[in-house]
Amino acid sequence: MNAPTHLLEQARIKAQEGGLPYAGSITPEQAWLLFNSGQATLLDIRSKEEQHFVGRVPGSSNIIWATGTSLTRNPRFVREVDSKFSKDDVLLLLCRSGKRSALAAEALTQSGFTQVFNILEGFEGEINEQKHRGNKDGWKFHQLPWEQD
Repeated sequence: MNAPTHLLEQARIKAQEGGLPYAGSITPEQAWLLFNSGQATLLDIRSKEEQHFVGRVPGSSNIIWATGTSLTRNPRFVREVDSKFSKDDVLLLLCRSGKRSALAAEALTQSGFTQVFNILEGFEGEINEQKHRGNKDGWKFHQLPWEQD
């Protein structure tokens, strides 16, 4: 078993031990390793506005989980993912902080997807003491590849 695949197996074991309702959670660095090696698809579930104004991972796919300031859930999300990916594809879900992507991972797992992983910390990470994101954790904080319009 190669290193990236081993990361997924470790995530699965932790998920089972922790009772997660999806395949597992991985760090941003692990997600980049898996995505960059071609062993997984990075699925950014943030809105187009979030990607445009905050940034995105080059080469990632995008299907929106929720939109608008109230984050209204996209009722077609599962169908849209199902139309583009097979149920056994390795999907790494990315949102702003790792919370929406956990909900999306659970929804996809309930619909029959078997290898859906949440990217912990998300793209921007948690809010710090000064109420700013990106200074504590997240994809950008770890200086992983990203681009912006």
